[in-house]
Amino acid sequence: MEREYMDYDVVIVGAGPAGLAAAIRLRQLSAESGHEISVCVLEKGSEVGAHILSGAVLEPRALDELIPDWKDKGAPLNVPVKHEKFLMLSERGGFEVPLWLLPPQTQNHGNYIVSLGNVCRWMAEQAEALGAEIYPGFAAAEVLFDEQARVAGVATNDLGVGKDGETKDSYQPGMELRAKYTFFAEGCRGSLSKQLEQKFDLRRNAQHQTYGIGLKELWELDPAKHQEGLVMHTAGWPMDDRTWGGSFIYHLENNQAYVGFVIGLDYENPHLSPFDELQRFKHHPKIEGMLEGGRRISYGARALNEGGLQSVPELAFPGGALIGCAAGFLNVPKIKGSHTAMKSGMLAAEAAFEALKGGDEGYGTLSAYPEAYETSWIHRELHAARNLRPAAARWGMKLGMLYGGLDLKFLGGKTPWTLKHHKPDHECLKPADTMPKIAYPKPDGVISFDKLSSVFVSNTNHEEDQPVHLTLKDDSVPIAHNLPKFDEPAQRYCPAGVYEVVRDDDGGNPRFVINAQNCVHCKTCDIKDPTQNIVWTAPEGGGGPNYPNM
Repeated sequence: MEREYMDYDVVIVGAGPAGLAAAIRLRQLSAESGHEISVCVLEKGSEVGAHILSGAVLEPRALDELIPDWKDKGAPLNVPVKHEKFLMLSERGGFEVPLWLLPPQTQNHGNYIVSLGNVCRWMAEQAEALGAEIYPGFAAAEVLFDEQARVAGVATNDLGVGKDGETKDSYQPGMELRAKYTFFAEGCRGSLSKQLEQKFDLRRNAQHQTYGIGLKELWELDPAKHQEGLVMHTAGWPMDDRTWGGSFIYHLENNQAYVGFVIGLDYENPHLSPFDELQRFKHHPKIEGMLEGGRRISYGARALNEGGLQSVPELAFPGGALIGCAAGFLNVPKIKGSHTAMKSGMLAAEAAFEALKGGDEGYGTLSAYPEAYETSWIHRELHAARNLRPAAARWGMKLGMLYGGLDLKFLGGKTPWTLKHHKPDHECLKPADTMPKIAYPKPDGVISFDKLSSVFVSNTNHEEDQPVHLTLKDDSVPIAHNLPKFDEPAQRYCPAGVYEVVRDDDGGNPRFVINAQNCVHCKTCDIKDPTQNIVWTAPEGGGGPNYPNM
């Protein structure tokens, strides 16, 4: 069966902040000029926002530029930040760091505690009202190229293919979305973006990307313990000085709070489990009391870019561009990337619009986009923030944060040098027999939980009879290499119980099992697997988590 196709001026892969900002800006410019630009946005989640996971405290700078009257239009920015705390924790105690000691870039006056998923749902409404077409439930699975090897759009997954690769009665071939320009806004470690980086050598002038994993729970608190507008961060315990990480707790409306933890994926100990670090963190004396009497509502996890300025690849290539976290614009000291993602989508949209309006036939390299980025406030932010993360990797968490804080607070990040990143995250693990084992406490089901019950409240679901979207380049590697050397760390770095090593009753015959139906699309395995043997590909559209208010 031949694939059907639709033609657009611009196709955008991903309905996150960057993709939707690009769609809105394109349609705004089209309406203002009278020059018609057709725009299509594909979203692999079952609905816009279903796969969106962020802290999230939103800095409204880009939104102010994109939709100045967002308050009148009902944007769900309902909780301004009112109070801030930063705690340094020891195992049983800790102290609060005075805010005046912190760099101004890390403070949140004027920002809003939001559900980024709900912000994206609202942005999608604005984009559709302007004439953009948005198709949730369709995963872009393939990049289309023309005869000159230029990007010419994307194709969605074939539907109705069984686990065995054979077509079922329900088979439908994927749809081709052809475009003069294609924006890839897949978020951190996008599967198509990863391919494009390799095909066009987009990292030729950049360092490798470095990542963290963010885990987050939505809680309904005892009203007596809820402080609407509170933003709280912690550093220190349960991380050691060689492991980058810290928590966030944000109190939004309706007695709800986000409780989460971020851990750098350059950690060394293969026995570390990011999921279990979040669970034991919640039992700290300064945290547990706040959660007592409350209940957990939802859970999710997602990788995030931490490479900053040094790791931004070439942004434009023949026929396409990387925007948002597909390129990596997270500001690490701020712990924010939504505002920079939105702005990058706007810059790419403006470059494409000017080209098409001027009679451009498409498929060229939008050089105006990276040029605009170089002179934008995104670049200035990332330049100021560029040394904090590599300093922590080089000198440890305490000295790295001290150096980065002094640099930002007193020099505005204007030191004349740029530190390089440590080696790639997947190369950082040390052999299991050289690292201390970690005894994680058993979850109590009240404050702390296990992985499977957590996946359940993430509303994750996949069509079972489809090809497994987590593949191995070499099936022998997990047991023959990773198990003896690293005690197969996939069992622990995956926050959703996707990977298991199962044995016979006598403890022999170890086998590597992939429970792909549990996958929350965090991409950690694709990043942290020590031999880069695991490859994440897009499952059928609509699969994965369905986050409600995350």
